[in-house]
Amino acid sequence: MSDELIDVTAVEAYLLELQDRICESLESLDGTARFVEEQWRRPQGGGGRTRVIADGAVFEKGGVNFSHVQGDALPPSASAQRPELAGRSFRALGVSLVLHPRNPYVPTSHANVRLFVAESPDAPPVWWFGGGYDLTPYYPFDADCRHWHSTAQEACVAFGQDRYPRFKQWCDEYFYLPHRQETRGVGGLFFDDLNALGFEREFAFLRAVGDSYLSAYVPIVERRLPLVHGERERTFQLYRRGRYVEFNLVYDRGTLFGLQSGGRTESILMSLPPLVRWGYDWRPEPGSPEARLSEYLTPRDWLA
Repeated sequence: MSDELIDVTAVEAYLLELQDRICESLESLDGTARFVEEQWRRPQGGGGRTRVIADGAVFEKGGVNFSHVQGDALPPSASAQRPELAGRSFRALGVSLVLHPRNPYVPTSHANVRLFVAESPDAPPVWWFGGGYDLTPYYPFDADCRHWHSTAQEACVAFGQDRYPRFKQWCDEYFYLPHRQETRGVGGLFFDDLNALGFEREFAFLRAVGDSYLSAYVPIVERRLPLVHGERERTFQLYRRGRYVEFNLVYDRGTLFGLQSGGRTESILMSLPPLVRWGYDWRPEPGSPEARLSEYLTPRDWLA
């Protein structure tokens, strides 16, 4: 598949439109805060459009970022997965978002869709798509998890019956904290190195995933916003956000790639929540609503 036409311009146009559409929807949902935009360039080549929302009625902090960067050599975070491509120049473009709601009953969510191209003067370019989305609740609800996963399945079904179960399992395995022996949340979709169906078909799949994100997330936010919370729920939310930080700084490939490739640090770290806490060996009271979360941090079939 590496020698076919790769329409980077079409992918970039879609990603910019997707960023606009998601930001407009989230601003409408929040009702009080608006995204602040910064456009940036980097000396190594390329740049991006960072958009951050903060101190809103719904979103305490969130970012929806577009980037399109180039470099002379793949950084270790990328070549570790594809060692045969080490030394090639590259271009990477994508939209990545993370949303940290204010209400602890509203889950944190993450999504990204991206194209990666590795190039060499004496060989055809090698390209692949990657991305997905995952949900991180603090006080989980079965209905929310089923809705999230059924929407993910619907995005995949036209591209093969195996895609949702395969990418759902990949998500469970990827967003896993070995040192905590738990998943980051209730999963969703994760895929990488995707080119088996050819550029046009895989690009269509990328669009299906990107376009389904708002349908997956917004109804959950709207259902849980009316729930009243207090100091107990807020404290637990801040404690669980610590797990999110641990994963992003220790394991996340996107964070490592951004830092190793000379990306803009503030844009890369926009995924981190504004407030977080760690308690030494803190454990929830057995039988409490907080203890119930542990039941959800083990992969399961949400559509059974």
